[in-house]
Amino acid sequence: MPDFFNPFSGMVPDRKLTNDELIRAIRLDIAGELEAIHGYMAHAEATDNELAKAVLTDIANEERVHAGELQRLLAILAGEDEYQQKGKLEVDTVATEIGAADTAAPAPKEETTIGSLKNAKEA
Repeated sequence: MPDFFNPFSGMVPDRKLTNDELIRAIRLDIAGELEAIHGYMAHAEATDNELAKAVLTDIANEERVHAGELQRLLAILAGEDEYQQKGKLEVDTVATEIGAADTAAPAPKEETTIGSLKNAKEA
C-alpha cells in the first residue's frame, strides 16, 4: 500500500467516516491498486516461468478491475465525472494532433527477459 498518511491505518475508527474522509480513503485505495498492478507486472516481466507469468498477469488484471471500480465510485461520491471527461478529451485531442488517434491499447512488444539475456551472453 502506498506510504500516504492514513489516520485509520490498521484500525477501524470509532466513528463512521465523513464523506470527505471516505473520498480520501478511496483515493488511497486506488493508489494501492495501482501499486499492486505495478508490482505484479514487474514480477511477471522479470521471469521466464510461464505459470508465474500467467498467474501474476491475471492478478494484475483483477487489480485493474478493482481500480476501475474505485475510480467510478470516486467519480460518483466526489462529483468528479466532469474532470475525468475533460481529461479524457484532452488526451484524445493530443492523440489526434500527433496521429495516434487510435485509442486501442498498443500491442505489447516482444522484450528480452533475464533468461534470454543470459542465453544471448553465452552465444
